[in-house]
Amino acid sequence: MVSQTVVMNRTKTFQRAVCVLNSLQNNGPQKKPGLQLQAMQGFLHRTGITVGELDKLNIIHVTGTKGKGSTCAFTERIIRNYGFRTGFYSSPHLVHVRERIRINGGPISKHLFTKYFWEAYERLDDTKDAHGGTMPFYFQFLTLLAFHVFLQERVDLAVIEVGIGGQYDCTNIIRKPWVCGITSLGFDHCSLLGETMEKIAWQKAGIFKPGVPAFTVRQQLSPLTILQRRAEDIGCPLYVSPELDQYEAAVGPMSLGLSGKHQRSNASLALQLSYSWLQRHKAEEKRGGLSLVPAGCRLSSQAAVFQPSTAMLKGLQQTEWLGRNQTLKCGSVTYYLDGAHTTASMQACVYWFRQEMMQRDQTQSRALKILLFNTTGERDSAALLKVLLTCQFDYALFCPNVSETPADNTAHHSISMCVQRPLAHCREIQSSWQSLNAAETIHHHQRHLVTNPVSHSLVFPCILSALRWINQGEQPVLKPAGSVGPTEFSERLRETGTVSVLVTGSLYLVGGVLKHLEPTLDS
Repeated sequence: MVSQTVVMNRTKTFQRAVCVLNSLQNNGPQKKPGLQLQAMQGFLHRTGITVGELDKLNIIHVTGTKGKGSTCAFTERIIRNYGFRTGFYSSPHLVHVRERIRINGGPISKHLFTKYFWEAYERLDDTKDAHGGTMPFYFQFLTLLAFHVFLQERVDLAVIEVGIGGQYDCTNIIRKPWVCGITSLGFDHCSLLGETMEKIAWQKAGIFKPGVPAFTVRQQLSPLTILQRRAEDIGCPLYVSPELDQYEAAVGPMSLGLSGKHQRSNASLALQLSYSWLQRHKAEEKRGGLSLVPAGCRLSSQAAVFQPSTAMLKGLQQTEWLGRNQTLKCGSVTYYLDGAHTTASMQACVYWFRQEMMQRDQTQSRALKILLFNTTGERDSAALLKVLLTCQFDYALFCPNVSETPADNTAHHSISMCVQRPLAHCREIQSSWQSLNAAETIHHHQRHLVTNPVSHSLVFPCILSALRWINQGEQPVLKPAGSVGPTEFSERLRETGTVSVLVTGSLYLVGGVLKHLEPTLDS
């Protein structure tokens, strides 16, 4: 007879862990953000982690609107170059959930994920009856799991990226980070954080802690003023990172592993965060205890420019971060992947893509330019598409963030009910794109400008079918009058020989594309 313990162990697989984790999405976050953070304290205790243990975990805490993940990636890579064992918690994931919890730069293994998942989950499940049956929702649990992993794996430093906001974010249960960072601020998650830059800045500054140094990048005056006031109220020394060219005056041009002009401010902030941690870590080792920066430091003073070490310069150059200004060549098709989903980040994305196209056109014949786009949530699709108009795409493809549909292996598509709503959303995006193109064409004709013909737009039921069409594999499921199929596409491709595809608007879309183009990422 097989023992109950053996049966239980057989069910504790990685696949089962992912299914149970996904079921926590049904819990949904609480409507009052303050209660969400308050609930984290109870969940932390039930997981078996004391607040004191969390206090001893060396943490760099980073928030902001744009560039949080990139800044964290730069920072983690720099610290790792000094020989420290690092942990890195980020969101969302692109291909698999293990990406969110990293040890020494790599996603946690399936074995460790499974081991630590069941340790944390069973402690919560065993105590839920005594707490009204409550269980954490998806992001809460992953945050708890990350803390559990980093403590068990004894990392020297954990770089923690805020999920949304800061003040009420699940990660703000952290009481004693070593240093905090705020990247560039902009409009995002306005329904949760507020409709003004000032309200958003107030929320982001919620991660400030008394006596803990904080660094930010150059901000607009109004949100910077809010950051200053909150820093003063909390007793947090706040510094503005210098421009990257101020470092380059001493060491020469820097090479960054992440493309895009906007990455320069992220890299500068990462230099300050890593330098601050390294200096305080060295001081703590000498004194035998953590020393806080005096709260009386001047607020929002310019952070000092120092000469980056070789380890820092190599760290910036070696940094990799999937789906952010990433280029991936697949035969005659080159994919440019960037998960931009705010107007400001889309402007940076377009600047990067146009620069890439200009450099490419200097050495090769013109390529067909294709946009693959989708948005999620309450994003203003029209505002993002308007920014993309300047790229003058030959084709614009829209599809839901669905990897593939059951109909993919059949000769005719029969759209299942589960994709009807996201497909309708794609039709709306397509309509916006056509309207914007029509208005732009009229504007150009009025000014007697010569421009590309209006790009053809097509809608697909899933990511796989869109990628197949790009490779001339199949017809779109929906196409407006006057659009084209593979025959005309093939003729135009013969004229150019190559294709450039910009994938943007949603990190989930970018992740779905990467899953098909780089299947090894899921291994």
